Amino acid sequence: MGLLDRFEDRLDRIVNGAFAKAFKSEVQPVELAAALQKEMDDRAAIVARGRTVTPNVFTIDLSPHDDERLSVYRDALQGELATVVTEYAAEQGYALLGPAEVRLALDDALDTGIFRVHSEARAAVVSAAVSDALPGQPYLEIGGTAYPLVRAVTRLGRGNEADIRIEDPGVSRTHCEVVLGTPAIARDLGSTNGTVIDGTRVGQAALVDGSVILIGTTSITYRTG
Repeated sequence: MGLLDRFEDRLDRIVNGAFAKAFKSEVQPVELAAALQKEMDDRAAIVARGRTVTPNVFTIDLSPHDDERLSVYRDALQGELATVVTEYAAEQGYALLGPAEVRLALDDALDTGIFRVHSEARAAVVSAAVSDALPGQPYLEIGGTAYPLVRAVTRLGRGNEADIRIEDPGVSRTHCEVVLGTPAIARDLGSTNGTVIDGTRVGQAALVDGSVILIGTTSITYRTG
């Protein structure tokens, strides 16, 4: 049984066979799964010897009619489509920078039966910090999540020794650090691809609320708290 056949079988079991009756026309769930596979193949990029990275976060735009028709199954369908991404990556030997995510979205401009797929490779971020942010405590915002700066010096990188570990192939094992002070500063640690702050590649720069630090393809916003 192929990946797409397994996908349809799982959906059928989840909704007690309802998919077989509900989707006789317009956008078919299996079409969405096949489009995700094609997007992964088209955007797969070799970043190192023996390592090919492909997107892990997807948004599928649907027409108003298809969005309404699929809405009752939205959570189950999004979850199963994410499973398709994970399984296909494993079959093809692709690396995912973070967990697979698939979101169905409404696009009023689309006609019934038409859909679009957008994707990105979004790095997984793990913080070694064990305490929550206190009022007024500075933090880094990465992918909508706040990572409190609980140390005077916080190191960012891909290696296990980093305080905030970023699984991005463009990030060095110890890439840069944020040093709290007046002002706080970000300092590159001799990384391969450099550190960009507010659009300028620098060795060291002061940070203000809203400063954007770019390492690899990962965007990090500094907040004073």
